Amino acid sequence: MSAPYRFVRDLAELPTHGFGNRSLTWWGVILFMLMEGAGFALAGGAYFILKSHQGAWPPSPIQPPDLLAGTLFTLVMLASEIPNTMAKKEAEAEKIAPVRLLLPIISAIGALLLVIRAFEFDSLNVLWTDNPYGSIVWALLVLHTTHILTDWIDTLVLTALMFTRHGPTGKRFVDVSENSLYWRFVWLTWLPIYLLIYWVPRW
Repeated sequence: MSAPYRFVRDLAELPTHGFGNRSLTWWGVILFMLMEGAGFALAGGAYFILKSHQGAWPPSPIQPPDLLAGTLFTLVMLASEIPNTMAKKEAEAEKIAPVRLLLPIISAIGALLLVIRAFEFDSLNVLWTDNPYGSIVWALLVLHTTHILTDWIDTLVLTALMFTRHGPTGKRFVDVSENSLYWRFVWLTWLPIYLLIYWVPRW
């Protein structure tokens, strides 16, 4: 006969959530970043393989992409880290008022970035169907755009939730913190892609 169950410790006082590596969400975000980072690395490798088989990069008479839209996008994305860091800090302090103020600002920046990105596609001076150069440049831009769009939608959902009765809870503050962490991954991965698309063809 098995021994009767008995409680040896009351865990009712333990916190129901945690930030950083104490959160399962954090580990999930880290794994996402590793997998998606590998995808970016593979795309970058494909870029250089195609470049090595091409005499001129870009092939004549195609001109390198115009710098205005891509550089403006990069500057806005770098500036977005200011409210992003503030949102992460306030979420980890579990302060609902500043989080409710910052999330709409971050959402608006995301929308602005998507608008600028549309102009980027128009400034590449090549179509993805034209040649291998056009295919990989478009692939890199589409790949990064999907990450911006994904994080933007996630931010919109979090923004809406934080204005409901479900917002000021530990789990939602954790979600805001991890969303901010993922946004850092999005803009950090853009920097080498920016160099590949806009500057390598000029070197």
